[in-house]
Amino acid sequence: MFQHPRMTAREEPLAELLPPLTDHEALVEANRCLFCYDAPCTHACPTHIDVPRFIKKISTDNVIGSAATILDANLLGATCARVCPVQELCEGACVLGAEHKPIMIGRLQRFATDYVSARGIDIFKPGLHTGKNVAVVGAGPAGLSCAGELAKLGHRVTVFEKRPFPGGLSTYGIISLREPVPVSLAEVESIRRLGVEFRTGLALGQNLSFPDLQTEFDIVFLAVGLGATPALDIPGEEHIVDGLEYIEASKMDRSSLHIGRHVIVIGAGNTAVDCATVGRRLGAERVTIVYRRTADEMSAYPHEFEFAKAEGIEFRFLAQPTRVVATISGVAGLECASVSLGQSDGSGRPAPRPIPGSEFIIPADQIVKAIGQEKWLSSGSLQLATDRGFLRVNEEFETSLPGVYAGGDAIRAHGSCSTVMAVQDGKLAAAAIHRSLARNSDEEVAA
Repeated sequence: MFQHPRMTAREEPLAELLPPLTDHEALVEANRCLFCYDAPCTHACPTHIDVPRFIKKISTDNVIGSAATILDANLLGATCARVCPVQELCEGACVLGAEHKPIMIGRLQRFATDYVSARGIDIFKPGLHTGKNVAVVGAGPAGLSCAGELAKLGHRVTVFEKRPFPGGLSTYGIISLREPVPVSLAEVESIRRLGVEFRTGLALGQNLSFPDLQTEFDIVFLAVGLGATPALDIPGEEHIVDGLEYIEASKMDRSSLHIGRHVIVIGAGNTAVDCATVGRRLGAERVTIVYRRTADEMSAYPHEFEFAKAEGIEFRFLAQPTRVVATISGVAGLECASVSLGQSDGSGRPAPRPIPGSEFIIPADQIVKAIGQEKWLSSGSLQLATDRGFLRVNEEFETSLPGVYAGGDAIRAHGSCSTVMAVQDGKLAAAAIHRSLARNSDEEVAA
């Protein structure tokens, strides 16, 4: 059983942002819903949770039934209730949002899923064993979703994870303010109780052999996510803290985390906002996000941008880092060049062009980078076809190698990466894998 590592002190600043709804609050909110036919909120959900149905069940005091509706569509419903950009998805599509306040769909979903989790209620049971064995590499949202769905169908599933704890970014990389570690690990446990085996500390290409997996298992599903934070390639980069490691320390071992007085975060995505929030809430006097484009090009969601400003986090736009200013005693600042924006680059956003002679220094004693993640780098050694560095899959989520499937961030050559999209990938891939295994069984019987 996976248990959260012991936190040391000062957990309160990063406690969950929104408190759980009380029974009365949930009932009142559920009764605001219009229970639309062909509801736009359901269409807006990438996992297509039947939102009016689960809310209706809360309104009739059938919370277990509500959770069953959610989890049938999304096994990681508790995580997605917390980390999904509901403002952009289900709540953004709510018909009450035009002139009134949209239904708090995310918080109602959390209410229902937390209800069954707190009571140890298992909605699903393992299916009758089919005799087929599937390996899932990676215990993030895509891997967990695929593993759980396959276990429900009766396949024996083993999940291989390189980290000590499963859960991927939900466990390590999403700020506790949005998802505490115990929530992620509770979902892992619910999937383990479906009969899924977890083997941790095993990394593909290191102490885990891909050919051995292909020999031992009928199917392999790759849910390997993305890689490390890319390099900035500027002088003094060795003094910069990796943003994912910064967040991980804030969740797993607060005593190992140093917070500067004046913190700079390079980047303008949701992870950058999380890093800035960690710094701000854990004692930094000043936190500045430095971004080489403008607010219009930020990859962070608009509500995250507004949240950061409300936290007192400052922004310096049109500033491209050129070197870290360091002294014998440590980091003293970040030198940046002012930039102008030119024609669109490969990302579809205007390319920043440094203005000669415009360099300036922002004082800081800690610099954190959160500029995205590199693509998974082992695809070449496995002889898997790629699309712009991402694993290429067909409509059934099968890679260029027969019997090897993939999903999650590792295949997201188009569109944005998100937890809920990874969950949907895992669910759809599980259905495709099940169909493939069923066909193979039929062919074996016919032979």
